[in-house]
Amino acid sequence: MPEDTMPKNAMPEDTTPGPPTGLTPVPSGTAGISILAKLMIDIERRRPVALATIVATNRSVPRRPGSKMLIYADGSTDGTVGGGEMESRVTAQGVAALADGQTRRLSYSLVDAAAGDPGVCGGEVEIFLEPHMPQTTLYVLGIGHVGQAVVELARWLGYRVAAWDDRPELADSVRESVGVQGSGIEVMSGSIQEALEVTPIDANTLVVMTTRNVSLDVEILPPLLASPAPFIGIMGSTRRWEITRQKLADAGQSEANLNRVHSPIGIDVQAETPTEIAVSILAEVIQHLANRPANLKS
Repeated sequence: MPEDTMPKNAMPEDTTPGPPTGLTPVPSGTAGISILAKLMIDIERRRPVALATIVATNRSVPRRPGSKMLIYADGSTDGTVGGGEMESRVTAQGVAALADGQTRRLSYSLVDAAAGDPGVCGGEVEIFLEPHMPQTTLYVLGIGHVGQAVVELARWLGYRVAAWDDRPELADSVRESVGVQGSGIEVMSGSIQEALEVTPIDANTLVVMTTRNVSLDVEILPPLLASPAPFIGIMGSTRRWEITRQKLADAGQSEANLNRVHSPIGIDVQAETPTEIAVSILAEVIQHLANRPANLKS
């Protein structure tokens, strides 16, 4: 895994289980409880955050094993792993971990500043960095036969699912049929603006539109195109999207914005039934996630 660039006297990355010989292991007490509570709040609020934990130390160091710090994408932190130049380096690595989604095990020697060490306490520290990204949300707009099949398959695949339809009676029917209570599925109706207020779209939300006509697409696409959604896919024929695209362009949507839309959505598997079409749609979603930067994967 990536490791911060260190001088020649820095500790090598440990690849064996547990702390290397001579280093103090993490105690089993309550160290870091408040930081872990804050981490859970950040996860609940879908805020990307990296957790830095001192996993082993040797000789004189500013903080002991179990000390924790949260690092955010803007470089802000909560807690401390020792301060100074070492903490500055850890923070930079935390920001990088949020960008690439990769864990890191960092080793620092705090002996000789002239040789590039980030401190002179006389000891050695190992820190484990773990990025926590929001779970990917699949926002399904239009929950007729195909939309409902997409909702059910997305739930089975482990996505957080938000579903919307402008027809209240259909939303009620879907709530009953999929059993949304405690299922990780939120079913909404009313206007699209109301739905987006209840469940906003963020950078970890993929939008799948299985809507019924061009008029509805033209109505609901502008707020979607104004969102940070990294993927917006629309079911339907190529001709339908051409008509929708022209209407949106006439209404002032830019070419760059319209190019964000994937239509027709779905990998060609000769699908016919609603469930088969849902499989083709989710296959494209999975393919898109596999090709995205790691920081946007769940």
